[in-house]
Amino acid sequence: MTQPSVILATASYDHTIKFWEAKSGRCYRTIQYPESVMSYDSHTNNVMAVGFQCDGKWMYSGSEDGTVKIWDLRAPGCQREYESRAAVNTVVLHPNQTELISGDQNGNIRVWDLTANSCSCELVPEVDTAVRSLTVMWDGSLVVAANNKGTCYVWRLLRGTQTMTNFEPLHKLQAHDGYILKCLLSPEFCEPQRYLATASSDSTVKIWNVDGFTLEKTLIGHQRWVWDCVFSVDGAYLITASSDATARLWSMSTGEDIRVYQGHHKATVCCALHDGAETTAA
Repeated sequence: MTQPSVILATASYDHTIKFWEAKSGRCYRTIQYPESVMSYDSHTNNVMAVGFQCDGKWMYSGSEDGTVKIWDLRAPGCQREYESRAAVNTVVLHPNQTELISGDQNGNIRVWDLTANSCSCELVPEVDTAVRSLTVMWDGSLVVAANNKGTCYVWRLLRGTQTMTNFEPLHKLQAHDGYILKCLLSPEFCEPQRYLATASSDSTVKIWNVDGFTLEKTLIGHQRWVWDCVFSVDGAYLITASSDATARLWSMSTGEDIRVYQGHHKATVCCALHDGAETTAA
């Protein structure tokens, strides 16, 4: 069978990962969590964040055990471990591929310099307010942190600097009344438009124009918490995952949902999109 060119993957508390033809909405494969190719065992509590280096040579993870770990995919075991001293909720890799940024349950944001193998910066936007999600602009110019009080903090990198350690406060955005579970900045091919998406426990996703952080659209359709979101490669579409057991495809131009992916039996908490071969998701 020919593999679809635009693939959506969703993961759920029903212990399955489903693969969908993003355009038609057809689920063409379901796998159970235990069907793994490789297992990386070292964390002692829930793993909250994973990601890959751009060349796929290593990956990183963050856990409620209070650690951030680096895994070399060409060698067994954990290569590096950083102690956050609180449950880690979110980890992102800076586009320079040499720094990880983590956010934890106690409200700490830390920058881990992989070259120096140390923590190079610590920020606490709100004491004892959990940082739920972090996102970095594709060119490294902005960093956004979202917390349990529905607030986004935005920092800008100072001109001429090459590292994440020089944060300049830019904006504080009260985006939602409930938790923000995911914040995400738009990709490179969305330019010149730049957007911030915030997904919340209030069952909505809001789209903000980064120029002034004005509200562009509120995406309404999910019935429960919205846990995750991902832009299409050109920023024309957004896919969201929710506790209502569905994922939805939204048009960024109209703010309407144009596809609902139904099939999971419990909360859909994670989504990923492979659409690099084409310029749009639908």
